Amino acid sequence: MPAANLVEQKPKKEEDNYPRITKKLLFQLCKEHKLYRTPYLNDVLYLHYKGFAKIENLEEYSGLKCLWLECNGISRIENLENQKELRCLYLQQNLLTKLENVEHLEYLDTLNVSNNTISKIENISGIPKLSTLQISHNRLSTADDLRHLTECHNLSVLDVSHNRIDDPEVLEVLASMKNLHVLNMMGNPVIKKIKNYRKMFIIKIKELRYLDDRPVFPRERACAEAW
Repeated sequence: MPAANLVEQKPKKEEDNYPRITKKLLFQLCKEHKLYRTPYLNDVLYLHYKGFAKIENLEEYSGLKCLWLECNGISRIENLENQKELRCLYLQQNLLTKLENVEHLEYLDTLNVSNNTISKIENISGIPKLSTLQISHNRLSTADDLRHLTECHNLSVLDVSHNRIDDPEVLEVLASMKNLHVLNMMGNPVIKKIKNYRKMFIIKIKELRYLDDRPVFPRERACAEAW
């Protein structure tokens, strides 16, 4: 038997079948997008529509403020420890199942994780400047899946449309959010379970200025409260 056949072959991980974010590839992409060749000088990085399965090799890109990672095959938020300046993180249309490893991003303002398979909102209350969370087309279903939002004191824009939310108690959770101004609930079964849905949400969520597909004007609020 040839010696080569005696060496135990390690099973391949699924991510090994995907393109990898290598330092060489990052250099090429920076060149293509006319970005800086010195990694830490770049404040944006475009890594979308590449089929990546893992976030990796971004250690030298410590000056990033916007990172585009949408439309890949990423299953976990990880390896962003050096991106402490990040303001916008785009991870929509991936394979994420959990919100994690973002607590250290103290300047993060916008997080987009729409079109994934996340079933619970968690681990984001420690981000002091987070104002926009887009988590539509995921697997949220109960009030408990959203309860963590009551700890996100600066969150003002929330998109949870087209999830599986069917628990009327979600209204009480959302009403507990101190600065909620914009809310999109479209495409959730709970809308049909709450009588006078729009009026009830306007009455309960005192700072709401935009609900679903149209604004909440002062006259509409006055009418809802009078009702």
